[in-house]
Amino acid sequence: MLEKYLVEYCAPTLASLKPANLFSLNLSEEPELYSQIERVNQWLDKKGLLLMELCRRGNKALLYLCRKSHLRRELEADAIGSFLSRYGYQNMELEHALERLKSRLAESEEFPHEIGVFLGYPLGDVIGFIENEGRNCKCSGCWKVYDNECEAKQLFARFARCRNVYTKLWNAGWSIRKLTVAV
Repeated sequence: MLEKYLVEYCAPTLASLKPANLFSLNLSEEPELYSQIERVNQWLDKKGLLLMELCRRGNKALLYLCRKSHLRRELEADAIGSFLSRYGYQNMELEHALERLKSRLAESEEFPHEIGVFLGYPLGDVIGFIENEGRNCKCSGCWKVYDNECEAKQLFARFARCRNVYTKLWNAGWSIRKLTVAV
């Protein structure tokens, strides 16, 4: 069942089009989530990906799939490091930054909106969302757009096509291992 959710919610990351995706999972549907994550990570790691639980609230787990090389590249950008330092991120190494994100999720009931950076959203859109408190965007799709609307719409369409193709292939019997691009 976990693999089905990965195809449905994380196809752009599996296809190496996006650094990361996030999805919520009802724990009653996945009673042995930790062992499933561990099993899936054994082969995801060989393809440069990491699946982790970011937090758990009630009967829901927030899962995060990232392409490690893409996320490392994002975190190395000076502008992103400077932005994240405002939220207590002192070390931009992948493991440290993800641990800080997990602690930010645990610290507060309010969602840490800097998570957009960890999902590959353009920094201008993440900052625009925070400054505008989610209002006044130019358009929305996978995220709310405050900066380059044309480019964002093209990306949204590309991600949707990817999701459609991956879903069709999954339904036709392709394994998630076969669908996951190695980088």
